[in-house]
Amino acid sequence: MLRMPAMALLLLAVGCGGGSGGIPEPAPEAAAPAPQTVSCDGQCADSATGLSAADVRRVLAQGIAQAQAVGARATLAVVDRVGNVLAVHRMGPQGAAVTIATDQPVSIDGGLEGLVLPAGTAGDAVAAIAKAVTGAFLSSEGNAFSTRTANQIVQEHFNPGELNQPSGPLFGVQFSQLACSDFTLAGNPDALAVGPQRSPLGLAADPGGFPLYKDGTPVGGVGVMADGLYGIDRNLLDRDDNLDERIALAATFGFAAPADRRADVITVEGKTLRFSDLGFADLSVDPQQAPRYDDLADTGSLVAVPGYSAATIRAGTRFGQPASGVVPAVAYADLDAFVFVDAAGDERFPARSGTDAAFLPLAPLQVEEVDQLLRSALTIANRARAQIRRPLGTAARVTVSVVDSRGEILGMLRSRDAPVFGADVSLQKARTATLFSSRDAGDFLKGIAEPARYLSPDLSEKARVAIGDYVEAARLFVGPRALQDGTAFSDRAGGNLSRPFYPDGIRGNPNGPFSKSFVDNEWSVLSTGLQLDLVINRLLGHVLFAVGATVEDVGANCAAAEGVRIANGMQIFPGSVPIYRGNVLVGGIGVSGDGIDQDDMIAFLGVHEAGLALNGALNNAPPALRADQLAPRGERLRYVQCPQSPFNDSDEQQVCAGK
Repeated sequence: MLRMPAMALLLLAVGCGGGSGGIPEPAPEAAAPAPQTVSCDGQCADSATGLSAADVRRVLAQGIAQAQAVGARATLAVVDRVGNVLAVHRMGPQGAAVTIATDQPVSIDGGLEGLVLPAGTAGDAVAAIAKAVTGAFLSSEGNAFSTRTANQIVQEHFNPGELNQPSGPLFGVQFSQLACSDFTLAGNPDALAVGPQRSPLGLAADPGGFPLYKDGTPVGGVGVMADGLYGIDRNLLDRDDNLDERIALAATFGFAAPADRRADVITVEGKTLRFSDLGFADLSVDPQQAPRYDDLADTGSLVAVPGYSAATIRAGTRFGQPASGVVPAVAYADLDAFVFVDAAGDERFPARSGTDAAFLPLAPLQVEEVDQLLRSALTIANRARAQIRRPLGTAARVTVSVVDSRGEILGMLRSRDAPVFGADVSLQKARTATLFSSRDAGDFLKGIAEPARYLSPDLSEKARVAIGDYVEAARLFVGPRALQDGTAFSDRAGGNLSRPFYPDGIRGNPNGPFSKSFVDNEWSVLSTGLQLDLVINRLLGHVLFAVGATVEDVGANCAAAEGVRIANGMQIFPGSVPIYRGNVLVGGIGVSGDGIDQDDMIAFLGVHEAGLALNGALNNAPPALRADQLAPRGERLRYVQCPQSPFNDSDEQQVCAGK
């Protein structure tokens, strides 16, 4: 076994998880299916839709043939829609080293930057799995996003390279789906398991990951690591011939995203998204001519990855069926809603009352109130016009999470065909808004005694960062009572303070107090500040396990803190608000899946409409408490931003005004 420096092995205490099921028998490999011709709006998936073992073999064979044609040795991973790893194939006798870096004009010192997953480990497989999961989780029947799309929407400017523009609309989403999350699940290398499952590195922004489709519905993803660099593309003004992307694109032939759902036909803020810098016509060999997987010679072998793959090929789950962990919600059938279930088919997060009565002067959220919050939010979503879906006029598809004032999950509900990534993110958002709105937020963060540890390329410790330093920075930046005066923070407001420039996007300005400094060469997509530093120890602890350097995995809490207040990490792009009873904070609601302004609106109006239905028992934060009353450095924070004319069933405008 590879020997690592002692400091790297002492990151944190660990735990483990698993699943159940059997390994399907191999099926005969079929020829590549015809290109996708079916267009869907969220209703195409049925009980027969999924990747077969023969499909997985075909995907691998097409990618391997392309790699051979360009003289590359690649590692390919295939996952199903909820993250089960169906196969990992490595071309070569051992894994090549993988450098995690964003290739900035100057070297960034901090976060994950410069970390090297050594040759001879499963580092190449870990990177490929993260890319495959990203392609699968970001996509739906209404939108097909790749890791190149993710690259475009997480950087400090949108678009990357357009200076003095606000940051990407999903700024920070890369640190979701974490292995330490108490929501995402640990898969089983030996059997299929319910999802959504974890990603070893979170969501990837490195080109080379694509969704896979059958009959117009997403069934999984494929990811490739061949060039040894896990990073980003900082220049959106050119077209790249990226090795990872070339091989991964070839692998998707016959399972490619429908052309009318790809990111490059979807706009955000008037800007067209990117799906791939290459097309099938650019490939070195025709994927249709790829040999059968079993006929390929001298191309390496399937590999095992601790916690993910057992060096086998297996079929994927069928999304929307109990084995996938996502099923129709009988109690919300009128809303066409879905819920998450465990391996026994039992609902994981049914509506329940708050657990925080000992911390509140008034009654905690009651089960009927949680039910109404979920119902009201999803009703708004079903009326709302989607931002990042096709066809135009489709309803927004999202996941809604409600938590109490201590971060305990009180209920989760999702729309049909909502992207998978939005589940974990909606919970991150709900918890973040609730924590930052709490009067003890500063004490809680300062009480996290374990510092964030950064590792050198050789995996030895190189630096430590105290979490409490961010609290002091906030009090210098916002005011001496920040994070203790009960100001109501939405994720849009807290996200304003988490950007490398304040105000957002204006170069030359100082960074927000929860961000690393851009001008001091500390900030990057892989070194964001408080968001990453809260989880980096557990994230790295899991990576060491997944590459085979340690024998124990991390547990289900990403922060070294009591309770679950930030157990799956924090999120720093819009889509959440705290919930109040009068002027008392009692919880939070998070929404994710279909455009950040839509997410803001669904969360905000969901609370408002629930309050009306409950005769005023609940409400949004009183206006005097909201973070938009603050103007650090003379620039006012934002609370929520709602679309101008958002509904399919009315022409009402300014729907959030005065509420």
